[in-house]
Amino acid sequence: MGTRQIVVGVDGSQGGRRAFAWALEQAAATGATVQAVLAWWGDDPNTPPKDPHTDRELAQQTLDREVQAQPARHGVSVAAEVVEGKAADVLAAAAQSADLLVLGSHGHSRVHHTILGSVSEACIAKAPCPVVVIPVPGAPHPAAEPVPVTSETASR
Repeated sequence: MGTRQIVVGVDGSQGGRRAFAWALEQAAATGATVQAVLAWWGDDPNTPPKDPHTDRELAQQTLDREVQAQPARHGVSVAAEVVEGKAADVLAAAAQSADLLVLGSHGHSRVHHTILGSVSEACIAKAPCPVVVIPVPGAPHPAAEPVPVTSETASR
């Protein structure tokens, strides 16, 4: 059997960093290699046209910075790749020969999700391997208050 491969989506966000760290820990535990992939899309209709060479360079700088920021794990081989395209398409394609695809959740609100869709959901639908989505920790939830039990509430 060949070496196991974990593909991780990296984008410079807190969610991407957490996913990368988790993928590295999983690789260390299982003897897998890690393929860090940053997708960039230069054809965003909501922004003015830019120089694609500059966009690619910025994407490469982001990926390099994210790879360097992760502590080295003994025995874990990391490859990094910048690919032009929509994130879900790029990540699903990169995962074609992978054993696992790891993504970070950005914790967007329901309205944001409805308007923009979800890379995680699209990857789950497209990827040929299991997908792990690492959540970004949110604000702590307040502790639940116990409801006093009275004879009136107990009889319900």
